[in-house]
Amino acid sequence: MSSTWAWARGSRTTVTAVLISAALAAWIVTVDRMRGMDAGPGTSLGGLGWYLGVWVTMTAAMMLPSTVPMVVLFHRVSAERARRGQDHVPTSIFVLAYLLVWTAYGLVAYGLYRIVVHALGGPLAWDRAGPYVAGATVAAAGLYELTPLKSACLRHCRGPLAFVVGGWREGPVGALRMGVVHGSYCIGCCLGLMLVLFALGVMSLTWMAVVAGLIFVQKVLPGGEATTRLFAIGFVAVGMWIAASPRTVPGLVQPDQARDRMMHMGRGDGMRP
Repeated sequence: MSSTWAWARGSRTTVTAVLISAALAAWIVTVDRMRGMDAGPGTSLGGLGWYLGVWVTMTAAMMLPSTVPMVVLFHRVSAERARRGQDHVPTSIFVLAYLLVWTAYGLVAYGLYRIVVHALGGPLAWDRAGPYVAGATVAAAGLYELTPLKSACLRHCRGPLAFVVGGWREGPVGALRMGVVHGSYCIGCCLGLMLVLFALGVMSLTWMAVVAGLIFVQKVLPGGEATTRLFAIGFVAVGMWIAASPRTVPGLVQPDQARDRMMHMGRGDGMRP
């Protein structure tokens, strides 16, 4: 019994350390790639290749810490099945599938961004309807916090036991499928929070850290489910504030301020190659 507990504890510690180390490495890469960029609303997402590289690393940085309970449980169940002579499924397949789902989400967001900029770029400029659009997006994210879809997805993310044990699938294909399903639930859980990030500055390290913290609070910490109403009220209030007086919102970088900063730094296009 003691040896089994020692194995389980060691397994949990190892997997947690790997995930946190990967997230830390992703944060370091993201900070390096995004340092000095335009951090305000309406930030240009650049070319697809550049954006995709940044998106994958920032997703890993933001999401991996909150996946620790799910991944640890998956690893423990897989290892225990292997100990009993059943099929062993590498945990890496599950994590890779999870990140692939977030990559697909990023590609969809990029496509929508290109369509909107091409069709409505002028009217949505910050000196025209930009603050109203950003404010409405943040407020909509707050309303999303109150939807049944948000509640169902958050319950899934906070209750890994039912998913891993009740929804177990055999073999590598099964692990891939489970990773995709979990990633899809995670997107449903974090959709509103990611909308906030896109509205306030998707390439902002500050807002990225804030949103990552809110995701961790909701998905991992005790009482996280109770924060949805608090977030809803907060986001609606902030959305109205942005629409009414964007220059008074703390931490919200105005596009004209960002352009001046980029010119001062010698990066007038606001993007790193």
